[in-house]
Amino acid sequence: MSLSTITALSPLDGRYSNKLAALRPIMSEHGYMHRRVQVEVAWFIALSDAGFAEFKPLTTGARAYLLGLVKNFSEADSAAIKEIEKTTNHDVKAVEYWIKSKFEARPELEKAAEFVHFACTSEDINNTSHALQLRSGRDQVVLPGLDRVVLKLREMAHAYADVPMLSRTHGQTASPTTVGKEMANVVVRLQAACDRIAAVKILGKMNGAVGNYNAHMSAWPDFDWEAFSKKVIETPEPLGLGLTFQPYSIQIEPHDYMAELFDAVARANTILVDLSRDIWGYVSLGYFKQRLKAGEIGSSTMPHKVNPIDFENAEGNLGLANALLRHLSEKLPISRWQRDLTDSTVLRNMGVALGYAALAYASLLTGLNKLELNEEALAEDLDAAWEVLAEPIQTVMRRYGVQGAYEKLKEVTRGKTVTAEALHGLIRSLEIPQEEKDRLLAMTPGSYTGKAAALARRA
Repeated sequence: MSLSTITALSPLDGRYSNKLAALRPIMSEHGYMHRRVQVEVAWFIALSDAGFAEFKPLTTGARAYLLGLVKNFSEADSAAIKEIEKTTNHDVKAVEYWIKSKFEARPELEKAAEFVHFACTSEDINNTSHALQLRSGRDQVVLPGLDRVVLKLREMAHAYADVPMLSRTHGQTASPTTVGKEMANVVVRLQAACDRIAAVKILGKMNGAVGNYNAHMSAWPDFDWEAFSKKVIETPEPLGLGLTFQPYSIQIEPHDYMAELFDAVARANTILVDLSRDIWGYVSLGYFKQRLKAGEIGSSTMPHKVNPIDFENAEGNLGLANALLRHLSEKLPISRWQRDLTDSTVLRNMGVALGYAALAYASLLTGLNKLELNEEALAEDLDAAWEVLAEPIQTVMRRYGVQGAYEKLKEVTRGKTVTAEALHGLIRSLEIPQEEKDRLLAMTPGSYTGKAAALARRA
């Protein structure tokens, strides 16, 4: 069976492949190989500038050629590396040999070929490559996807700031809010979550087999290898990696920053699960209609249905993403003694975790863009819930010292169908100033929204 979008084992590379085009070049094995080449080239060029008599600074032409290998790295180059790996059975060594193969007929580079991968352990290349992948995946796919959702929710918060809506605490009628304020709540939560994701420092280490620069010191014992490593890692691209230096490690970078990043993404996803379920419920209540798409079918047997499938897809994919993200964050910081390989196969699934998240963000945005507010249904719901005014009435009664205010309203409203007439009769009988009676008599469930509108506009 040939590999295609129909035969792919993962739906990310099958059914949903066209929705993940931005992530695939970054988090795929091709993306991983590309970053490995980038790290090897950056290290090699930096070594030439370190001042060693045995490795003179590279010419401008040689530098441009090496940086071109990174800039122009193609799928064909990845395939060539995979072909070498069939012999080496070691993926990092295959990258090293591929780079050396590109030195042929270039005497300056051929002479310095043994400085490719000099003093490095495979993990020096892998951890920095993973860091580069994660930084790009975060900055180019995850955060932009979340930002689009935030932008849409903020637009809804402002547009619907004044539209009253019945709240439902514990699923029961409760003090009204506005549609915009409910969207604003999510905007503020999600923006804070995005800020946490963006704030995670992406770390890298290049310190040898057990983190002590052992091999480095054997070659040049008086050279400041730690400072050199830090410079390579923190110098901006293309001559460096533009990461944050990790000074202490075993063979592997400890992956604590990865756990922090994955946990931060999972927290954002949890907020969106909450949103997806709430919107699903509001669609069910009729608060929102969904724009129809020509030719689309909601049910194979019930022609009338317009299902909230985008929110259901988002919720399901957010759950898959978080299951993987939480496993990554719990497993990756654990390594037996100075190194075991359990992290290696797990790390190859970073793109899968982020892929499900990115897919969910796209589904959620599609769903939000289909929504149309049904103000008639919102108004009908409010008009059938006059009991919510028991709260302001008893609060004003308390203000003026009316004894047993809460208890009196409880007796009149709890578990009963409450009418405007019944509440108005109670208000007129209260021993409170007439202007307060008039204010309460003018109040409706739809007008009892507190600062909701102002809070929504401020988001």
